Amino acid sequence: MKSLGSIRRSFAPWNDPAARPYISFEGITKRFGDFTAVDNLTLDIYEREFFALLGASGCGKTTLLRMLAGFEQPTSGRILLDGQDISGIPPYRRPVNMMFQSYALFPHMTVEANIAFGLKQDGMPKPEIEARVAEMLKLVKLEKFAKRKPHQLSGGQRQRVALARSVAKRPKVLLLDEPLGALDKKLREETQFELMDLQQELGLTFVVVTHDQEEAMTMADRIAIMDKGEVMQVATPAEIYEAPASRFVADFVGSVNLFEGVVRERDAKGTTIADNGGMTIRTDIAGEEASPGQPVWFAIRPEKIKVSSRKPANGFNAAEGEIWDIAYLGDMTVYHVKLDDGRIVKTSAVNAARVVEDALTWSDRAWISFPTDAGVVLTR
Repeated sequence: MKSLGSIRRSFAPWNDPAARPYISFEGITKRFGDFTAVDNLTLDIYEREFFALLGASGCGKTTLLRMLAGFEQPTSGRILLDGQDISGIPPYRRPVNMMFQSYALFPHMTVEANIAFGLKQDGMPKPEIEARVAEMLKLVKLEKFAKRKPHQLSGGQRQRVALARSVAKRPKVLLLDEPLGALDKKLREETQFELMDLQQELGLTFVVVTHDQEEAMTMADRIAIMDKGEVMQVATPAEIYEAPASRFVADFVGSVNLFEGVVRERDAKGTTIADNGGMTIRTDIAGEEASPGQPVWFAIRPEKIKVSSRKPANGFNAAEGEIWDIAYLGDMTVYHVKLDDGRIVKTSAVNAARVVEDALTWSDRAWISFPTDAGVVLTR
C-alpha cells in the first residue's frame, strides 16, 4: 500500500507483529461516581514513540494520562509499562515524569535550582547534580539564564525550564499535559519542532495530551482520537487526515465536506454513489464495507476540491452553485460555494501566483469538481 503523506522518520514499530508495546492500557475504565471518564479502553504505545492523545475537553485524555502517571487509579483494567503492571505503584516510584500546563516552577528558586530539585530529592551526589543540570541547561539552550528566577523569564523560557526539570531525572516516559497551551501562536509553532528534536535526541517515549489538532499533527508519530472516554481511531497524522475511520474523526481533524448518499454500484475499480443532492460521485476507493443500496458518506477535504467558472468535462464528481463567501488568507483563499440544492461546500486554493487567471468573486456562478481519488467512503 502506498504511504499516505510524508513521514518524519523511519519508525513504525506498530506495523511490526514482533514488536512489544512499551505502554499498554488493557481494558481501562475510570469512573468518578456515576460519570465514566474512560470506558473499557485498550491502547498500545511503543518505546521512543511521540504519541498524542487528541480530543475535546472532557473526552478522558487527561484522566488517561493521570492514570499512567499514578495520580489516579483505574476502576478496572490494568496498565503495563515495559511489561510490568504498574497499578498501585505510587507516582514517585514510577519511571515516569509529568510536565504540567502551568509548569509548576518554584518561584523563589533559580532556573538551575528548579532543574536540580528532583535530583536532590533522589539523593544524587552534588558533582553529578551539577553535571546533569549543566547538561539540561545546554539541551534547552538556557545556559545564560541559570541564575534567573521564573518571573524574570518569558513564557517560552519558563516552558523550557519545566521541560529540563522533567527530563533531568531521565524518566522512561515523559507525559506532557497541554505543554504549549500558555504560549502565543508563533512561539508555540517554534516550540513544537524543538520538542520533536529534543525527543529524538533524548530517545525517550513522549505522551502528550492536547486539544490542538495542529499541535498533534505536527509533533506526533501517531495520534489517538478520543471521544467520551473511548478511542475512535489510532493512526499516523497522515492516515488520520487522509483516511479517517468515521465521520467523527473526519469532522474533528481539519475541515471536511461530507456528502451523504447511497451506493449505486461497487466493483474492483471503485464505488459509485448517488448523492442525496443529485450529484453522482465516482471514487477509486472500493468501499469494501459498503454494498449497493447502503447509505454512506463521502468525505473530502476542501483543498481536494477545485472551484472554477468552467463546467467540467465529465458528468460526475461535479456540481454547480454560487460563490457565497470568500476568505483571503494570504497563502490561500477559502471559498464557500452554495450549491443549487442549498448545501454549502468549502473549497480552498493555494495562491501560488500573484495574478489569478480564473478570478471568482461573490455571487459568481461556479462549478466544484474533484478527481476520483480525492476522498474516502465512510459507513459510520
